[in-house]
Amino acid sequence: MRRAVAAGSAAALLLLALTACREEGAPAGGEAGLRAVEIPEFDGEAAHRLLVQQVDFGPRVPGTEGHARQLEWMTSYLRERADSVELQPFTHVTAAGDSIRMTNVIARFRPDAGDRVLFLAHWDTRPTADEESKAERRAMPIPGANDGASGTAVLMQLADVLSRHSPPIGVDLLFVDGEDYAPNEMYLGSTYFAANLPPGYRPLYGVLVDMVGDRNPVFPIEAFSYQYAPEVVERVWRVAEELGYRQMFPRRQGIGISDDHIPLNRAGIRTIDIIDFEYGPGNRYWHTLDDTVENTGPRGLEAVGRVLTALVFRGG
Repeated sequence: MRRAVAAGSAAALLLLALTACREEGAPAGGEAGLRAVEIPEFDGEAAHRLLVQQVDFGPRVPGTEGHARQLEWMTSYLRERADSVELQPFTHVTAAGDSIRMTNVIARFRPDAGDRVLFLAHWDTRPTADEESKAERRAMPIPGANDGASGTAVLMQLADVLSRHSPPIGVDLLFVDGEDYAPNEMYLGSTYFAANLPPGYRPLYGVLVDMVGDRNPVFPIEAFSYQYAPEVVERVWRVAEELGYRQMFPRRQGIGISDDHIPLNRAGIRTIDIIDFEYGPGNRYWHTLDDTVENTGPRGLEAVGRVLTALVFRGG
């Protein structure tokens, strides 16, 4: 993903109004608003182990051995748990003229249910560490512990939860490829999915999960998410508050991030981005060789996983 400017003053004013309304009398924490709904446990430590396992494959750059090994492992894991798993292969012709095979993976629970939600993350990693201070290190691929493995780990652990607790609605877990391939070659998998939706496919909403594994996670409201789908932002942040995560999900607007939610919104799927774009002090681990397991932890994975689980089991 890449940084962008804030999404506009009108959206910011609306956000301030929404924030003021919700803070007035908002739950102080705990799960009072969810007591009537039984929410299965989401294990953040287990999710972090899935993060570590991905990093152990090496960089998951399309066309590399690590990428192929991750696809085989991830597909097998999901097929053991989901009602159906579909591979959506596509070929990207790079700016240099090379043809690179990429693959989206779609795991579905209750595929016949009319009411459904879409959760997505990218599973590839960036082939260059372009934010490294030393030029000789910039051509090396990043490990992708946070930027790639974290969102994927959350969705894979959620698949395990859903395999043991049948959801009341349909759930689609989308793992997109080619999000971070090159500066002008990004969001390839989500763009392909958005252009090739199943006939009549209209989930209630979508939630993108990206860079959620920081050891000190904070998820401000991403500006484009509020611009495109303010009602989804409200739904998700309200659940986070009810679960006691008000400090981790502050009701303040962050910057706008160009990410995989943009193609989906343009295709008519109202989708938001849960993202922590302050990875390490001054965001210094982002797109560097320091995007390693040691700089990640289970706290953000568990918080985001619990929010997604609660969204599902309260019926969307």
